[in-house]
Amino acid sequence: MSAALEIVDLVKHFGPVRAVDGVSLTVGAGEVVGLVGESGSGKSTLGRCVTRLIPVTSGQVRITGREIGQLSRRALRPLRRNFNIVFQDPSSSLNPRMTVGAIVAEPLRLHGIGTTVERRARVTELLDQVGLRGEVARRYPHELSGGQRQRVSLARALSAAPALLVADEPTSALDVSVQASVLNLVGRLQQDMGFACLFITHDLAAVEYLAQRVAVMYLGVLVEVAERAELFGRPRHPYTQALLSAAPIPDPVAQRARRRIVLTGDVPSPVDPPSGCRFHPRCPVAVERCSVEVPALRRVGPSGATVACHLVADDGTPPVVTDRR
Repeated sequence: MSAALEIVDLVKHFGPVRAVDGVSLTVGAGEVVGLVGESGSGKSTLGRCVTRLIPVTSGQVRITGREIGQLSRRALRPLRRNFNIVFQDPSSSLNPRMTVGAIVAEPLRLHGIGTTVERRARVTELLDQVGLRGEVARRYPHELSGGQRQRVSLARALSAAPALLVADEPTSALDVSVQASVLNLVGRLQQDMGFACLFITHDLAAVEYLAQRVAVMYLGVLVEVAERAELFGRPRHPYTQALLSAAPIPDPVAQRARRRIVLTGDVPSPVDPPSGCRFHPRCPVAVERCSVEVPALRRVGPSGATVACHLVADDGTPPVVTDRR
């Protein structure tokens, strides 16, 4: 499978803040990869670096094989039709002075795609694909509900048929009743249009529903990457185990019976991350080696999963986390 996105040793520092610190990740063509982690782990920063909304400090970002991480703004502009992003809050990402039709047609106009008549037809088609009537094209964002605005954001992001869509928590700002419909829409559009997707979220249930692979991020680095069923069925990194144990499940009997892995302490500051494994101050199974030696993100087991933990065996056997409540 060819790669829609290749991230190689990506680093993004904001002065002393090490927001992203050496991340490597691949998203195959037509694949959905979920990126999860606590708030402040660097997920959204990574998404903005991938789409060049902010410059990278070092490393490479390749979209459909073309390196874009160090391109000038002028050189990057014709390549932008190959990738796009949907933001968390549609209210702040849509121009309030433009009609919905103009918003959705804007990428087509900027990239010189089609005639005026063809763009209007494309806007109508896109609005229909995201579940909105054609008459919405004459309305303004403030006249729409939050779910409708996010559908407009999706239509705009997909108007130029990008190979890669970065979805940065696209449902977290919506009402719970609307989240499921938008999530279903993203899944249906991805299957129909075949774009690759880096799906950034803290909602593990959404990732389990939508993604083929899952990458877990902690304090600027990846700690585990695995196929969806493998990661949810047998998480290896202690941090992944703790994340999954904290996520509620819809079965009340099973929810009461499960045991939580309770982490102690706060997330360290990215200004001065811990030595060795960044998770070791909060890890219930950390040993002395964890505090002095940085674990490599290495392949374990026969499936191709990768994990950054000294205590995970080469065959993929995870450490036994016993500090539970």
